[in-house]
Amino acid sequence: MADKKSDKKSGFITRLISGIVLVIILLVVIILGGPVLLVSMGIVSIIGMWELYKVFNVHNKPAGIIGYLFCAIFYANLQFGFMRETYLIFVIFLIIELAIFVFSYPNYKTEQIMAVFFGLFYVAVMISFIYQTRLLPNNGAYVVWLIFCCSWGADTCAYCVGMLFGKHKMSPKLSPKKSVEGAIGGIVGAALIAAIYLIIVRNLMGIVWLDIVILSAIVAVGAFISIIGDLAASAIKRFYDIKDYGKLIPGHGGILDRFDSVIITAPIIYILSFYFV
Repeated sequence: MADKKSDKKSGFITRLISGIVLVIILLVVIILGGPVLLVSMGIVSIIGMWELYKVFNVHNKPAGIIGYLFCAIFYANLQFGFMRETYLIFVIFLIIELAIFVFSYPNYKTEQIMAVFFGLFYVAVMISFIYQTRLLPNNGAYVVWLIFCCSWGADTCAYCVGMLFGKHKMSPKLSPKKSVEGAIGGIVGAALIAAIYLIIVRNLMGIVWLDIVILSAIVAVGAFISIIGDLAASAIKRFYDIKDYGKLIPGHGGILDRFDSVIITAPIIYILSFYFV
């Protein structure tokens, strides 16, 4: 019993320390912005794609390697804009992947090729919205933090509320520990965290109270949608019987384990902030 308590305490400390280190790194790269943030998100994307590709056993195969290459091309295009019609990158990528599928038949299963294409969009494109939000002309340097308010903030609040008041299971088969009460607590908690943050920086942002209400509401929407991202990542792990996507972040797992909700909230915050703020 004592050993179990000791292991649990040790695991919590490891998780806490690695979480603090991760936040510090994020603070540095997001505050610096520009090429530093772009390259950092590109590296994070490639690692995340590697974790996802490993699930489908294409992480070290030509189809997967082409995926990493096109991730680099996509991020380079964000910086240099050499291809104005960004969708053409994905058209070319798909054609190449289909060529690999056809000319190396039967080395790949259909779902492997689909997973390679999906991985580029699901990981690289979605994560890139952290960088793109940072570039928003209207306070992007401040709005970008709302992505983490409605992902990690919602996760933390949902966990605390779920532990204290959780009774009704939200998705019993997929994630039996998550409750409806926890989800509501996560959404409300994320909005409150965002409101507090916005009140603190409102003079720096030059916003009024109505803007704070709108942005807090946007975070609430993002927090609600983050539940889908979290459960979707869990569903993939369930189907393929894996506990974590990786071991890069001690106590947290891999990039996809830590960024599963960020992946889906980043574009939501970008789109809603772009059109409503």
